[in-house]
Amino acid sequence: MTNKAGCRADYDFADLDVAGPLQRSLAAAFAAQSRNWTSHRTANTCWSKIGLFAQFLASLESPPDDLDGLTVAALQSWRDKHIGTNSGRGLLGMVRTLLRQDPRLSAGPVADELARRIPAPAPSKQSYGQAQRDRVVLAARRQFRAAHLRISENARLLDEWRAGNLATGSREWKIGQILEHAAHTGDVPRTTYRGGQVHVTNHKLLGGRRPEKTWGRLFLTRSELVALAVLLTDQFGWNMSQYDWMPVPTAAPSAGETTSVTYQVQVEKRRAGRGKWFSTENVTDSGADSPGRLITHALTATARGRALANEMVPGTDLLMVARGHRAEQEHHHLDLPAPIGPLVFGFTDDLASWWAREHGLGGSPFQRARRTTVTSVGRPLQHTQGTHESIYVLPDAQVQEASRPVFEAGALEALDQARSAVFGGKIADSPDSSHQETATVDCEDEDSSPWPAREGGCGADFLLCLACPNAHVHPGHHPRLAHLHQQILSLRSAEDDRRFRELWSVHLLRLEDLRDKVGPAAWTAATARVGDNDRTIVQLLLKEDLAP
Repeated sequence: MTNKAGCRADYDFADLDVAGPLQRSLAAAFAAQSRNWTSHRTANTCWSKIGLFAQFLASLESPPDDLDGLTVAALQSWRDKHIGTNSGRGLLGMVRTLLRQDPRLSAGPVADELARRIPAPAPSKQSYGQAQRDRVVLAARRQFRAAHLRISENARLLDEWRAGNLATGSREWKIGQILEHAAHTGDVPRTTYRGGQVHVTNHKLLGGRRPEKTWGRLFLTRSELVALAVLLTDQFGWNMSQYDWMPVPTAAPSAGETTSVTYQVQVEKRRAGRGKWFSTENVTDSGADSPGRLITHALTATARGRALANEMVPGTDLLMVARGHRAEQEHHHLDLPAPIGPLVFGFTDDLASWWAREHGLGGSPFQRARRTTVTSVGRPLQHTQGTHESIYVLPDAQVQEASRPVFEAGALEALDQARSAVFGGKIADSPDSSHQETATVDCEDEDSSPWPAREGGCGADFLLCLACPNAHVHPGHHPRLAHLHQQILSLRSAEDDRRFRELWSVHLLRLEDLRDKVGPAAWTAATARVGDNDRTIVQLLLKEDLAP
């Protein structure tokens, strides 16, 4: 299998403890599946899962000689063994995808068993709470800021030396001379003593032998590169794998601006584009608090490393470069760009985890930092809307916690709307002489109306009486209200839907709620008792000509 860097990795299926035909079939399926891969990390993951599947098959009482010897019972046993855990479901999914590459498993009972739904693994990473995020960002910011200031100051000193602005023989001039050597070699001058011991030649002048006093004056350390990546992920939500091959952003003055610069950043969409699809994000540096200021600082901190890499291998144009702790680096991680002399590009999962432990932060921060940024931004970043909702938003505990007040407010609003659409008064068996008659109900006390008029009394229209707690409805009102219900229903065909909902839907719902409370039989019987006075009042109500 060859990755995007052109590095080859070999997998020997003869090492699997299964029959030869089965080894060859698994190898063929692996080869077919790996055509879409660009990462050895993916291939290694699949290879380890194939090994587990082969061990399972070898442990059966009657191991199959080939894939066409797989039985439904064996696959069910394999499924039962792993379906209960997140890692197990991931294992089942990858092996199933691999087995489906074999045409002999495309139909029949075994194919049906392979087609059974496997629940998606529950996300094992959650976004950071605010306090946790602050700790991670503060640790990264402190480390990268110190590195940025150190490199900026030494780069300035080197530029002064190159311009001849330093007094010859002065301390600054001597350091500038050492920096010139480091800029072209990636290291400060060293002296080899008897016994093969090598020491920094000018360590007293430089102030020590540690990286930040020697070659670190111009180059980021690998740990500082991780700190920069943590800040970028927190700011932009980029995946950790983005930094392996990230091109240097291009810059152009912002339209109509003289103090701002807009960077075009190529972002690799590895899953969607199989490592070949890039989108462009525009990021503007318009001041200290703008998102693009971090890009500016990243360019400054990596400038000498990028210049040296291009000097050693012309055409090298990767942003995330650091100086390794050894002058010559072996290329162990084949998914990363090959080192150039003492320079390395990107970083591994192990280094990210080590960085977190060094700062007392637990495991690698990148998945959680990306999840935090994506959920706080509230829109997809380098992924689809479906992935955004199903993988990032819905399972996230922080989102769920933050959503509770929103859901509560929505439920209360829905409750208020439901209450506004029901009859708000009381059902009576007979009139009360102390109540005042209105066009629709009897009013117990207009002075305590929920809708008081400016000059005193009630300011509500008569249809709104049906929502008032002072309203009393007795059988004498039933004919008029039943007729009012019929007439509002008849307006539905005469009005467009939007206007009908605005003018009449709430009144209709209150009448129907009242009908249910009175009883359908009594309501239907009341329609036979509708008089001319009822029809006249209803007609005036619907014309909105009857004043309260």
